[in-house]
Amino acid sequence: MKSQEIRSKFLNFFEGKQHLIVPSAPMVLKDDPTLMFVNSGMAPFKEYFLGNAEPKKNRISDSQKCLRVSGKHNDLEEVGYDTYHHTLFEMLGNWSFGDYFKKEAIAWAWELLTEVYGIDKDILYVTVFEGSDDKDKLDMDTEAYDIWKQYISEDRILKGNKKDNFWEMGDQGPCGPCSEIHVDIRSKEERAKVDGKTLINMDHPHVVEVWNLVFMEYNRKANGTLETLPNKHIDTGMGFERLCMVLQGVQSNYDTDVFTPIIREIETITDKKYGDNEEVDVAIRVISDHVRAVAFSIADGQLPSNTGAGYVIRRILRRAVRYGFTFLDKKEPLIYRLVDVLSKKMGDAFPELKAQKQLIENVIKEEEASFLRTLDQGLVLLNRIVEETKGDTVSGEKAFELYDTYGFPIDLTALILSEKNLKLDEEGFKEELQKQKNRSRSASETSTEDWTILIEDDVEEFIGYDTLEANVRITRYRKVTSKKDGEMYQLVFNLTPFYAEGGGQIGDKGFLEDISGDVVYILDTKKENNVIIHFTKELPEHINEGFKAVVNNEHRALSSSNHTATHLLHQALRTILGEHVEQKGSLVKPKSLRFDFSHFSKVTPEQLQEIEDFVNARIEGKLPLEEERNIPMEKAIEEGAMALFGEKYGDTVRTIRFGNSIELCGGIHVKNTSDIWHFKIVSEGAVAAGIRRIEGITNKAVKDYFSENNTAYLEMKGLLNNAKEPVKALENLQDENADLKKQIEGLLKDKAKNIKGELKNELTEINGVQFLAKKLDLDASGIKDVCFELGSQFDNLVLLFGAENNGKAILSCYISKELVASKGLNAGTIVRELGKHIQGGGGGQPFFATAGGKNPAGIEAALEAAKGYVV
Repeated sequence: MKSQEIRSKFLNFFEGKQHLIVPSAPMVLKDDPTLMFVNSGMAPFKEYFLGNAEPKKNRISDSQKCLRVSGKHNDLEEVGYDTYHHTLFEMLGNWSFGDYFKKEAIAWAWELLTEVYGIDKDILYVTVFEGSDDKDKLDMDTEAYDIWKQYISEDRILKGNKKDNFWEMGDQGPCGPCSEIHVDIRSKEERAKVDGKTLINMDHPHVVEVWNLVFMEYNRKANGTLETLPNKHIDTGMGFERLCMVLQGVQSNYDTDVFTPIIREIETITDKKYGDNEEVDVAIRVISDHVRAVAFSIADGQLPSNTGAGYVIRRILRRAVRYGFTFLDKKEPLIYRLVDVLSKKMGDAFPELKAQKQLIENVIKEEEASFLRTLDQGLVLLNRIVEETKGDTVSGEKAFELYDTYGFPIDLTALILSEKNLKLDEEGFKEELQKQKNRSRSASETSTEDWTILIEDDVEEFIGYDTLEANVRITRYRKVTSKKDGEMYQLVFNLTPFYAEGGGQIGDKGFLEDISGDVVYILDTKKENNVIIHFTKELPEHINEGFKAVVNNEHRALSSSNHTATHLLHQALRTILGEHVEQKGSLVKPKSLRFDFSHFSKVTPEQLQEIEDFVNARIEGKLPLEEERNIPMEKAIEEGAMALFGEKYGDTVRTIRFGNSIELCGGIHVKNTSDIWHFKIVSEGAVAAGIRRIEGITNKAVKDYFSENNTAYLEMKGLLNNAKEPVKALENLQDENADLKKQIEGLLKDKAKNIKGELKNELTEINGVQFLAKKLDLDASGIKDVCFELGSQFDNLVLLFGAENNGKAILSCYISKELVASKGLNAGTIVRELGKHIQGGGGGQPFFATAGGKNPAGIEAALEAAKGYVV
């Protein structure tokens, strides 16, 4: 059975059980601070389990793309070494929100596996929660046990502990006992020798969990206690790749048709054979898994970067590059070439792969090339560390610096050192790594208390499109403590005019005023699992009374101005550069805007001017805001509104139109484009391969920009003696400066020639070496000329010259090539060591190298120390 058919049968089965089939949500989460990525099938539905929103239907089913590479659920280091862990995987799932419970969930799971998929009942086992003796004092799940007895013999129903059979989404939130279904795909002979029940949850590659049925009936509070949920829910997740392994009769996920096309392509590109060598096999599995994770992330809008979720994606990609570099001998980009076969294989189920294929390839190729350059640089730095190592063990601190600062993989360091008969201080490396983790954990540590409920209110209405102030009541609050912000309070109102951060636009600020006129300032507004949260440094004194909530009008107006400008900018880019342009990210603040978009070349100055003029023409055109709320998604698309990949939309949406610009948007906008006043581009550049970024300003920031530029212009004009044509006067000044520079260079060259004879007479012979260490009044170029002039006359020369230029120190070392070979001297090593005297460093070739530093006072000490290399 092909993988496409397996997926279809699952969704068709649950559609027949009155489930609404929904598409996979984007993997990158926007409004859940506890998760970077969707790491389970239930994550996109968290707001329903928490009671913060109503689902479209109480029964839902889907195939959700998930990523497990950070936090509690982290499979990254397992991937490649076994045949069933993955970074990206599909989770087939069915959910009930307060509808059916254990009886139906178990019956349908058994029906699908044994009757629809035809899995032999004799190779299936199930587990149920055995209860716990810890502080929770939970009873055994006898209800699930009794239901399973109707379908499977009791000797195949195993009791599992809390670790395996009690599922929790995190430290807080909905949780409950679960029942796992395991399958034993070993041969009959193996099954006869060893009873399958003894291998359940023992990490056996052929006795694996295939489906987990979670019975959500509790809520874990911040203080660690459990409370019973008012409604009971079902959350099931079945690993698609593992199911394919079972139904396709193979012994590894990587032998299914989910992976074999990618593996065949890797074999073709690398000329390596899968199945012949374990190290090669691990590398091929790593690459075939990781290309999926990276490609889907980019398609969902998450580019590799140095922070947050982007850093995780970069780390996955670099791990794949490293395995290709080390074990497949690929020293040039490889992984981007696999995107085509991946798109063909999964593009029908996930159309974003086909739509974003070119972008995915470009970004991956550029990232690969960049990291391969890093690896080359790391090899040079590692060789330097080896040269400086005394004894046979390289310090863990040095190896960590190479890993942390330059991204050089530690296992590659260990491999290269072993080839050089050196050891790595692994304990020292682990200590440094742990210190870094502790620093990071300490910086991001947050303590969140339980919500204190003041008023039972299920729906928090946002009214901020129409008003900037309202009379509100606080429905709940909680205290949050972090190292960064200290103690903060999070408040939820029954209704709010405050816009929560979203769609690239930052949240509103303002204040709460009580009946006596006391004010508490709202410092930020965010959305968490569909709840609008207002951040304050203090709790209002009369917490149970009514308040007037007031949004900061200037903050809102300037943000609105910049947000509307991004819509006009998007329209301008698609009109001027072409309709291939798509938004890839934005940031809207009161002071500025940032807009990322797909485009494969630098935007020329002429195009930038045209884009700026296009936007300003629409500002001058005084286009009114045309807003439609709660219109069907299909209607909005028909009217020309653009849907962005990586965004999650409901059945009804809001559209924002200014003239011919129409977009799906939940943000705040001006009432008329004339409110923007003016738009100015301040920068344009590359963010990643195929992604450009424009930064711009509007309104008050443009006025400030023109004012500052005018002040600078008047100052410059004053320096030019108030020339009538300041540009021409500046050009003349530059020409004069260039002429003087040429004259100075000529004089310095003459000086260098004249000094050569004097220096020749100062050479001292030490152990057969002509040596001189001296401070010169020349620039770096002049010193180099002198070195090579003298070097042409001797084959046993060692020179070290120092100089001070513009308050900086320079050291230059020259060694005759004959001495480099015969005495093992190295100019690069010498200047690196002597560079410490001038508080700097440098390098170069064995026969000539330079160092720069910030301490000219150390030059004499460096010159004195130089003699030690030839004595």
